[in-house]
Amino acid sequence: MSDLSEYRTNLPVTADLIDAARPGNVAAIISRIEDAVEEETAAIRTDVHFDIKASNARKSRYLYELTRATKGLVEGDYPSELKIGVDRLRDKLVANERAILAHLSAVSEVASLLRDAIQRSEADGTYSANEFGWAR
Repeated sequence: MSDLSEYRTNLPVTADLIDAARPGNVAAIISRIEDAVEEETAAIRTDVHFDIKASNARKSRYLYELTRATKGLVEGDYPSELKIGVDRLRDKLVANERAILAHLSAVSEVASLLRDAIQRSEADGTYSANEFGWAR
């Protein structure tokens, strides 16, 4: 038989090699997600011009990468350093959630103030129900 080694070099990587590389890939993706979440948390707190839509798009891409990298992995088979990374990410996501909720609360408060100011300015009596005899 002839030597087929020259043809095998162009074949896709075997599943064993892919599985061996996954924990490192997952750790790198988790690290990128951590960086993105930390950056977003800090920016929400300090930068009024922060582009939250772009940040959400970036986090969505990373989540997609993470989903692909963990496909087929069994949770119990994760190395301990990966579990530590996930726990660290979870803590950062909790802080991020608090910052987002505080931001949303502030936006809601400002919207309420604006709504009340508009209602007060429109309720100067010019077009009130009392003027037309409808109110009792």
